[in-house]
Amino acid sequence: MKKTFSCIDAHTCGNPVRLVSGGVPFLEGNNMVEKRQFFLDHCDWIRKGLMFEPRGHDMMSGSMLFPPHDPANDVAVLFIETSGCLPMCGHGTIGTVTIAIEEGLILPKTPGKLRIETPAGLVHVTYVQEGKKVKSVKLVNIASYLAAQDIEVECGDLGILKVDVAYGGNFYAIVDPQENFLGIENYRAEQLITWSREIRNKINAAHAFIHPEKPSIRGLSHLLWTGKTIDSNSTARNAVFYGDKAIDRSPCGTGTSARMAQWHAKGILKKGEPFIHESFIGSKFTGEVVEETKVGDFPAIIPSIEGWAMVTGYNTIFLDDEDPYVHGFQVI
Repeated sequence: MKKTFSCIDAHTCGNPVRLVSGGVPFLEGNNMVEKRQFFLDHCDWIRKGLMFEPRGHDMMSGSMLFPPHDPANDVAVLFIETSGCLPMCGHGTIGTVTIAIEEGLILPKTPGKLRIETPAGLVHVTYVQEGKKVKSVKLVNIASYLAAQDIEVECGDLGILKVDVAYGGNFYAIVDPQENFLGIENYRAEQLITWSREIRNKINAAHAFIHPEKPSIRGLSHLLWTGKTIDSNSTARNAVFYGDKAIDRSPCGTGTSARMAQWHAKGILKKGEPFIHESFIGSKFTGEVVEETKVGDFPAIIPSIEGWAMVTGYNTIFLDDEDPYVHGFQVI
């Protein structure tokens, strides 16, 4: 059989977002946690076909829209990418909202605002629209927290590193400059990718990270390497590793949330202070700690992230069972 998917492509501050606007499967479940699991169990071939080569690439990320389960909300979103179905994706939310509003895929209950159901929880969004263009999107993310500090892990090329682990919708190992790591400005992206795979495997083998309130969210999935900013007006800079070979071209929304949770827990960032976060390529999100809260026994924050996205085109993609690469591939 040949299955057809209509997609609208965009990028958020440089990182891709592919919104599947046609061909979305029916998913069983009473909420996005259950629907995410149903998709992984029964429909993951769609993700692989649309995200992996030859129709996608190592950095490809996307989303699908569903009716909300609570009538007070506007829409529900499933995030898909090369690494799987993320509980939450910040750059994906910004890109998805930009596409959906500009293309008329969502009719907001309140103009300029959206309540979005995600597997990680309810996300509140505001956006600025000028004519048909969405100029910026600001999301108030789910509660984020510092889960562990000063975990020691050995990296073959670098030696012993100390990392913090924080949650911002996904679990991140944060590698700050130290004796054996001088900051991202001193290394190439391919070096960070190689080290990230090794470190992630070792940390997951030695530690179990499970969200205390949402046990379906578990496991360290991302590495966040830090270093000096390009723009002196920025607060911090990162290179976020995800999937198997990807460095986020955007500053990463859930990574920015995790970084702000880390800084707030250490007394570096206070509520209400702007946090201008640079990506590896220099694009920026503006974050802020908008509320202090708790996740289980962990002190936590409610972060906001603001950024922009650009729609780049329309894409009709076939997944043909006669194609030997119908479910995609990766060259690692």
